[in-house]
Parts: sequence; C-alpha cells; structure tokens
Amino acid sequence: MARITASVYTSHVPAIGAALDLGKSHEPYWQKVFSGYEFSQQWLREHRPDVIFLVFNDHATAFSLEMIPTFAIGTAAQYQPADEGWGPRPVPVVQGHPELAAHIAQSVIQDDFDLTLVNRMDVDHGLTVPLSLMCGAQDPKTGAWPCPVIPFAVNVVQYPVPSGRRCFALGQAIRRAVESFDEPLNVQIWGTGGMSHQLQGPRAGLINREWDNRFLDRLVEDPAGLAQMPHIDYVREAGSEGIELVMWLIARGAMADVAGGPKPRVAHRFYHVPASNTAVGHLILEN
Repeated sequence: MARITASVYTSHVPAIGAALDLGKSHEPYWQKVFSGYEFSQQWLREHRPDVIFLVFNDHATAFSLEMIPTFAIGTAAQYQPADEGWGPRPVPVVQGHPELAAHIAQSVIQDDFDLTLVNRMDVDHGLTVPLSLMCGAQDPKTGAWPCPVIPFAVNVVQYPVPSGRRCFALGQAIRRAVESFDEPLNVQIWGTGGMSHQLQGPRAGLINREWDNRFLDRLVEDPAGLAQMPHIDYVREAGSEGIELVMWLIARGAMADVAGGPKPRVAHRFYHVPASNTAVGHLILEN
C-alpha cells in the first residue's frame, strides 16, 4: 500500500522565484533566505518520494474570480508553468500522477469532501516556487523535477475560505485515501503559503514574528487545537494573506500521529524575515 512518509511546509513567495530565475540567489539579501533550504535540498535527495501531493493556492491564474473552487485536485498527466504577467518561469513542466490523483479524488469525495476535478491547469508560483526551494534550480529544457506532483489548489483568495478545522479533517481523509492505494508508493504531502504578510491596505507589509513562531510550535505539538483557530485570528495577527496558513493544516492532518500513530520527527525548521514583504517559514516533519 502507499503511505505518507513526510510532510513539508514552506512559504511560496513569488519574489523567491524571481531571485532564482534572475541569478540573484547568492546576493547577500537572498542568500539568507536560501541558506534555510540547503539542508532541505539534501534531505529531499536522501528521501526522494515517488509522488508529491502539493497543497497550494492559485493566484488568479488557473481560476479567475468568475469561478473559484474551494478544493481542486489536478488529475492531468502534466502541468505547464503559468504566465503570471511576465512570462512563465523557466522551470520544467510538472509531471502529474493521474492514477493516484483519481484514486484520491474518488476516496475523498466518498468520504464526504467535495472536490473539483481539474484535467487541465497551468500552475503558478504557488506550486513552482516550493519545488524550486526544495529541489534547487532545474534546467527547463534538460532538467526535470525529481518525481510526479499532484497539485491540490485551495481557495484562500476570495472569501468565504475553508476553515482550519475543515482543512485539518481533509488532510486526514487524504491520508486514508493514500493508504488505500494498492501500490507501494512513498508519498510526501506539502503545505505551502504564508507566513504572516499583508499586501494591501493600511497594514501592508505587516509581519508578526512572534505569532508565526507560535504557529510553528503549535503545528508540531498541538495541530488539533491549532485547527480550531478562527479566521479572524489569522487576519488580525498574520495579515490578510496570513490565511494561507490553513493550507498547512491539510498537510499536518495527513500525518500518522493524528490517527493515533507516533509523533512526527522534526527534521528541519527555519524562519526568516524578510523575503520581499513577507516572512518565510519552513518545516519538515517525518512520519
């Protein structure tokens, strides 16, 4: 049977992708950010999964304000990097895993979660920046990401957005789905977005170091309690875009300890301010 062996959590700041693509990763400002992922890239080489289930949010690229699914699973064989207004990122095409994606969709929908099935989708920085951070730079013509990826898009852009409680329970359903897949696949689940940041209004530029680190503490030690946090707390303490952190609860809900297994091992933790106008958080948990 397939199993989830680890969960990875990381911010997906678009400026990080630009820094990589423009060869600025060794500049003093950006080197501090990328140094936090040096361990992670080596870790991924040593713990290469067969499939990555990557939870992210689309930034009005695949979905416009005319149609916004709350949860959407990519079931295609591949996904092109999206043009977000300045051309697609020079990264490889993302290869999917249609068989596992279809199985997860079937299982999760039968588990009473409504998913939108997406058979064609371009993927933006919300998905490609985490891949670049964890895998390192890849030549778009000759390189390839280390394994297939199942994109899982969550609406955290247009209210109403799903609750942390709902996301945490969805992660549990995804774990059950993966474990019922009849192939011995090593699967990792990644939660992306956040941490504290606000892009507009009087509080634009807000970063809350103390709250961010408390969130990381609770994500490890008290995920069920953290899942009860209401939306207003995210917005008040972490800014309007801090609500992206509910996506981390999907990945955390898929870990074994939530279903009565042993507590996960913290393989790596990193936090840095700033990267562009946001805080960067990163965590690796092993089952």
